[in-house]
Amino acid sequence: MQPDNLLVTEDCRRAAEVLARIGEKWSVMIFMRLEIEPQRFSELRREIATISSKMLTSTLRGLEREGFVSRTVFPTNPPSVEYQLTDLGREMAEQLRVLATWVLGNLPRIEDARNRFDTVTIDTRRLSAQPTS
Repeated sequence: MQPDNLLVTEDCRRAAEVLARIGEKWSVMIFMRLEIEPQRFSELRREIATISSKMLTSTLRGLEREGFVSRTVFPTNPPSVEYQLTDLGREMAEQLRVLATWVLGNLPRIEDARNRFDTVTIDTRRLSAQPTS
């Protein structure tokens, strides 16, 4: 392998790590919530009702590590923590909105492709399950 290929491979690996974080189900929902306004942990937990506290904590930490979210602790009793998107996070939220708009605009085509695939897959399984003579 030539050194140039190693650099591309390393860049691809690093980019894949970030894309995996962004593409997580909960990350997208957090981006959309925080794009509206900064929120406390309990507000996020309430608005994303199906997420566990453990998963919310883990996802927020990951987004903070990547530089998409900032965390501010207020000296109240008990301490209050607020999360907001950083400039980088706001830029990412814009891109996610573009992607979501594309998906919504193409849902009929995607669903049609799924139905065609499922029909062919079911028919193929039926044929392969029939005994041969």
